Amino acid sequence: MNRDRAHTSRPTLLRLLDVALDDFGAELSKRVAAAGFPDIRMSHGCVFGNIEPDGSRLTELADRAGMTKQTVGEVASDLEQRGYLERVPDPTDGRAKIIRLTDRGRLARTVGGRLIDDIECEWGERFGVERVGALREVLESITGADSAGVPV
Repeated sequence: MNRDRAHTSRPTLLRLLDVALDDFGAELSKRVAAAGFPDIRMSHGCVFGNIEPDGSRLTELADRAGMTKQTVGEVASDLEQRGYLERVPDPTDGRAKIIRLTDRGRLARTVGGRLIDDIECEWGERFGVERVGALREVLESITGADSAGVPV
């Protein structure tokens, strides 16, 4: 394989993934805002996409997101100020806090999940169900996620 990119006009895989994520994210942001959550940002996904139904500790969220505790903590504080989550004492450790979604947070997560599924289905209609399915399988393999998106 020729690795000399100076002589090719073919975009790198990194660029293709970046543009696809930007397109998906822009469409999702537009729909999330139209659904009544204009203050939700893509960056909030590190919490919404990783929190357990009964809540999670900050360290667990950061580990699942592959991000630092400081970064996820800042996102959690932002979501807390916006009314999407709350911090409550951990019943098993009085020194720790559990971060859990409020009713509004659970609603936003449900709506966001539905919208993500809708966009994926629309990509299937636009690009072919088999092709989008193959893309999903390759990405799951690369990331070590199972079919439910959970890292294995």
